[in-house]
Amino acid sequence: MARECHRKARRAIFVILFSLTIGVWPCFCGCAGMSGNPSGYSNESLFPEEVSSVYVEMFGNQSFRRGVEYELTDALAKRIETETPYKIISSRDRADTVISGQIAGISELVLTSERETGRALEKEVGLQAVVNWKNLKTGELLIDNRSVSASASYSEWQNQGFGYASTLASNKLARKIVELMEKEW
Repeated sequence: MARECHRKARRAIFVILFSLTIGVWPCFCGCAGMSGNPSGYSNESLFPEEVSSVYVEMFGNQSFRRGVEYELTDALAKRIETETPYKIISSRDRADTVISGQIAGISELVLTSERETGRALEKEVGLQAVVNWKNLKTGELLIDNRSVSASASYSEWQNQGFGYASTLASNKLARKIVELMEKEW
């Protein structure tokens, strides 16, 4: 008899604890974004809505390697056009915003070299830029002198050269600049 009561008491305690666990658990799940949006998801744009057009100014180049500024400016304009809701405008006077920058440095490093001869097998090109994005209507700086860098490797043994790697690095740098254009989370 005592054994039967003990078993019923343990079962009752188990049922109570299980019920409490099931009842309380949902309160701790999915707490992301509880302010106004219980699911934590949003269909808002990642980019500022008050902007509709961008004028891309030719990037300056403080390095001794010429031509990379054209690659970067072209890559940035193409990325803005395809990955943002903004339209690229050819006239600064008609644009809402202007994005500009300066290539602060271009580096070339040897990653691996041949043991016997010391000849470089693989090299890396690094690009560093400083970027500004200004709202021409309000005068507000949306991006203020932000430093961005990207790199790409190449191998002359695979018929790749500095131009190949600088184009890849320019595209990576343009992607990072477009990411800077997103709203803060």
